[in-house]
Amino acid sequence: MSTTLDRAVTPEEPPVPAMSGRRANPWLSLIAVAFGLFMVALDSSVVSLANPEIGRDLGASTSDLQWVTNSYLLALAAALILGGKLGDRFGRRTFYLVGVAGFTVASIAIGLAGSIGGVIAFRAVQGFFGALLMPNTLGILRSVFPPKKFGMAVGIWAMVSSMSTALGPTVGGLLVEHVSWESVFYINAPIGVAALLFSGLVLPQSRNEEGHRHFDVGGVLLLALGLVLLVFGVVKGETWGWSSGSTSAALAAGAVVLVVFGLHETRVRNPLLPMRLFRSPALTIGALITAINFFVLLGVIFFVMLYLQNVRGHSPVEAGVRTLPLSLASVVASPVGAKLTERFGPRLTMPLGMVLQAGASFAMLGWSTESSFHAMWPPFVALGLGVGMVMASSSDAIVGNAPVRDAGVAGGLQATALQVGGALGTSVLVSLIGSRVGATLAGEFASAGVPGKVAEGLSGAKDAVAMGVAPVDARMPAKLRTAVAEGAGSAFMNGVHTAVLTTGVLCVLAAVLAAVGVRRNPDASSG
Repeated sequence: MSTTLDRAVTPEEPPVPAMSGRRANPWLSLIAVAFGLFMVALDSSVVSLANPEIGRDLGASTSDLQWVTNSYLLALAAALILGGKLGDRFGRRTFYLVGVAGFTVASIAIGLAGSIGGVIAFRAVQGFFGALLMPNTLGILRSVFPPKKFGMAVGIWAMVSSMSTALGPTVGGLLVEHVSWESVFYINAPIGVAALLFSGLVLPQSRNEEGHRHFDVGGVLLLALGLVLLVFGVVKGETWGWSSGSTSAALAAGAVVLVVFGLHETRVRNPLLPMRLFRSPALTIGALITAINFFVLLGVIFFVMLYLQNVRGHSPVEAGVRTLPLSLASVVASPVGAKLTERFGPRLTMPLGMVLQAGASFAMLGWSTESSFHAMWPPFVALGLGVGMVMASSSDAIVGNAPVRDAGVAGGLQATALQVGGALGTSVLVSLIGSRVGATLAGEFASAGVPGKVAEGLSGAKDAVAMGVAPVDARMPAKLRTAVAEGAGSAFMNGVHTAVLTTGVLCVLAAVLAAVGVRRNPDASSG
């Protein structure tokens, strides 16, 4: 299967309204949407570091803390394509600004909530407004940049997204350690205000001028229900077990509803998500590669933070600083990837980015409980380069292959793929680590010299070990504590090796798919 990337605006697309002054400058529009994108992407990775403090301060259970993340994720996933559609129809600038304002206010409300129930509820509100904001960032760029410059604009967009996601652990660690957990949310206030002021001055309005009278309410409800069921099954799979009836039922129900949604979309006059978009294999493969990209990024960041803090004993700030090579590499890779995509097409950059991520994953197979930083930074650099390169090329493949009138919907599709992939990455990889820890913990305790009866008594601590925590007790003799820590650390690393082997193989398969399934239009400009 192959496809051609077509950057040209199709004849049926309405022209972008002429603008003058600062609203005519597409680069100012890029700066404006970067504010909102930075805020949402930073929030997606910074909150995990605040969860332990939230739990201690508000007396929250582990289940409560899961919902701090899950309520946001479910609301976001359910409304992303809707947010893009609303922008396409009623004005991308309008819904971007509504999203920024709502996200900012919800962030402040989370810090002021004073109860875990309030935090969970306002996180859901925050997710909904994030869904209005995110897809319209790409929709605005698609409408204001000419085709030849759109690839570079997406590269810078991807740089901001990758950098802010990767910087989350460092920023979160500093804020939680030196200020408070509430500051993780309050930091969105100055960013949001700056975004509103600057965007109000420079962003032009753009919409689909065809002005359909009917809105696909049925499609909205079906897509929201299908995505909520699917994401709920994914995030609960780790707790319920991937083979449990509850997980299977949620995932199957979500899949069935999404199939019904697809059939519904082919029968309505003005569909929420036009199925004709998927006639472009480049767009379809780009969406899949986007999901895999964030499956790897967010999944790896999650267990790397467990490794650095719980196994190696680093503070949140120290752990964040050690992952800076990943952040810096993604900053470099996104514009470079965009330029390479512009010149050679995504058939080069998407597979290259996936190969870099595969190399990073396989390099982590050499990690142990005593690995030095010299063994860590090369995989971090390779992962950052791969993520940034894929982010730029896959986003360009999705939004760049959609007509301008559907730019917001395409942005919503890209953001949905990103969120579902990230949710899968965290849940699946943590589940794999837990399974491997459970299978090898007894053997590793025996190898470390832990007496059989003691090891048997510690067998129930496999969940803690899967988080990198050794089940040691101050009352244990020093020699026994050392043996237990050694055995637990080895079992955890067994789980990490299983996880990175999985991501490595997945990245290789994705590289092959991109290389075979996407090829560049030979008539396209080489920039």
